[in-house]
Amino acid sequence: MLTGSALAGKLAIVIDDFGYRPAQENQVLTLSPNISVAVLPNAPHAREMAIKAHNQGHEVLIHLPMAPLSKQPLEKDTLRPEMSSSEIERIIRDAVNKVPHAVGLNNHMGSAMTSNLFGMQKVMLALEQYNLYFLDSMTIGNSQAMRAANGTRVKVIKRKVFLDDSQKEADIRTQFNRAIHVARQTGSAIAIGHPHPSTVRVLKQMVSDLPSDITLVRPSHLLNEPYTDTSTPVRPATPQTKPVKTPPRNPFRGVQLCKPEKPIEPVYVTTYFNVLIESLNGVKDRAINSLWQQWPATTEHQVITQP
Repeated sequence: MLTGSALAGKLAIVIDDFGYRPAQENQVLTLSPNISVAVLPNAPHAREMAIKAHNQGHEVLIHLPMAPLSKQPLEKDTLRPEMSSSEIERIIRDAVNKVPHAVGLNNHMGSAMTSNLFGMQKVMLALEQYNLYFLDSMTIGNSQAMRAANGTRVKVIKRKVFLDDSQKEADIRTQFNRAIHVARQTGSAIAIGHPHPSTVRVLKQMVSDLPSDITLVRPSHLLNEPYTDTSTPVRPATPQTKPVKTPPRNPFRGVQLCKPEKPIEPVYVTTYFNVLIESLNGVKDRAINSLWQQWPATTEHQVITQP
């Protein structure tokens, strides 16, 4: 017989952007240890907050910046699709060193990177070396993360709800209840938030008063949950070929010859020379005289061939 806990919906909560605001982040660490934190590797307090979170029982992830589709200032070592495998490996290795105790990695922004299959394949090969799972923040619907992980040992899980796109407490409560609903309907849900004061206040109220059929878990407890890859393949961009230059179209198609009603009369050589001489105003220059003298007398009735 199944117990109530076996039938319960599983809810995981991850708080991103750790490492910049210790005062607010410390408030998160006072909550349930099943709330996990994602640390920006190049934040000034990254190492300090990762160690502190781990020591207080929270699961730690690397919150790695990835290139967005929108144009905006990027953090240091933001992953971009065009980076080489060695450069991506270097950045991830550096992040692992800066965020001790991390067991997973999720993307900070990243819509351009996560929607690029070839770029994400390089990420998965690098993560495989460190036995890190990948939490897809789903900043774009057609993320290629799950497709890119095929053939590797990297497990991919997906965010279902953002808690605080709006920082109004009423809106955050609505999103929290939505995460509970998704967990009930599908068996599990991952919600992502940030260490805003309003988010912390809502979590303090609602995490301590979870419904009896909802269990708060860490993301790593959901690695074996069924996830459907809803992405569609994206063809890699190919350099544009130079357009083939075609000769300009000539609209002139020639003139159709009219059929004469009567046979064309022949033009004799003498007539030809007479017309030529008249065109020169009656002046017979040396060339004309020479040609006239050399032309055989019998040419009187020769015909000039019509073109």
